[in-house]
Amino acid sequence: MKAVLTTKPLKENSAVIQVSGSKSESNRLLILQSQFQNLKLENLSESDDTMVLQKALLSNTGEVNIHHAGTAMRFLTAYFASQSKASVVLTGSERMQQRPIKVLVDALKTLGATIKYLSKEGYPPIAIAGKKISNSEVTMAANVSSQYISALLLIAPSLENGLTIHLEKNITSAPYLQMTVSLLQKIGVACTFSENTITVKPTSQIEDKAILIESDWSSASYFYSMVALSEKMTVTLKGYFKNSLQGDSILATIYESLGVTTSYNEADASITLSKNNKQLAEHIMLHLIDAPDIAQTIAVTCFGLGLGCKLTGLHTLKIKETDRLVALKTELEKLGAQVKITNDTLELISSEKIHEKITIQTYNDHRMAMAFAPLALKKQIQINDAGVVSKSFPTFWEDIQKTGIQVDFK
Repeated sequence: MKAVLTTKPLKENSAVIQVSGSKSESNRLLILQSQFQNLKLENLSESDDTMVLQKALLSNTGEVNIHHAGTAMRFLTAYFASQSKASVVLTGSERMQQRPIKVLVDALKTLGATIKYLSKEGYPPIAIAGKKISNSEVTMAANVSSQYISALLLIAPSLENGLTIHLEKNITSAPYLQMTVSLLQKIGVACTFSENTITVKPTSQIEDKAILIESDWSSASYFYSMVALSEKMTVTLKGYFKNSLQGDSILATIYESLGVTTSYNEADASITLSKNNKQLAEHIMLHLIDAPDIAQTIAVTCFGLGLGCKLTGLHTLKIKETDRLVALKTELEKLGAQVKITNDTLELISSEKIHEKITIQTYNDHRMAMAFAPLALKKQIQINDAGVVSKSFPTFWEDIQKTGIQVDFK
């Protein structure tokens, strides 16, 4: 399905949008809920990834196919390994079978888990024979993916001796790791994070607890981009908190320098994004090691504004749904940009020229589709495989039409 995006005139310059719960928080809390049934969750993510994880948690035998859901692959590897009755083959899409899992599998084996590679060493599919894990200490590299560490932390309360993780090297995506620790503490699990050591005490039960999941900040990024690229637009997004657990909430600070002011409405848990009149810098530099998922959105915003940018700390983007750095370079250059990339950086040369009626390829990557969509406020563009947005934001095409972008499907 191809989406053709154009700008349409609006009667009003404002829109109100309800974004579903954070995928990151939802997926963590679902793993915890599987261990503590008296944990109640509100505003769960409506994303494909969360639906896939929910379905997978209903089974502990046979083949479990998580398709493109990278978070589910990591979290379920640890979860099934710690379930004594589990006997599963965990697999996914062709791309998922190219995404490494070795760091996590090695850590689990150190703890005593039984996991076997069924094809290429270090990659899915994997066969997991769940068992009671009694070892309680492991050392891990922290500079690859924080999800490997979070996967272990989420099963730690159910391990008979708890778990201590010693982290080596600089931590990648530290806010996501802190999110996991905070959620454990929020439900009543004793967990400490000091310097490079995290300790989780074994926990057999928790008090009855209901958690309202904050709306997804990664999803909010596309509306920040739309406001930045608009002449004068105001968007209110529901379900957001000022003191967020999500690292991508740094958007509010970053986009202030890209022409967007964020107002927090604590009474109804919403934020309002509005265009400001600040003079924009010709070139911006950002280190995004703590929030790599918003790199695509920021790069496209800068291109649409005619700004240059250098984004660093992006090494994890090469092992996502696609190699996002290569994909960004390819698609931005089709639009007329000049882009340089390395293994962990992207540099965009400022340009005021945007080619029209370009078709953007999405590479099975939801963020490619959504990051480029706001450019429709500047030029007509087309997005191939538009349905890919369901991975994290199923109502995306419906919601962006409230901002003045016309979407026609072919």
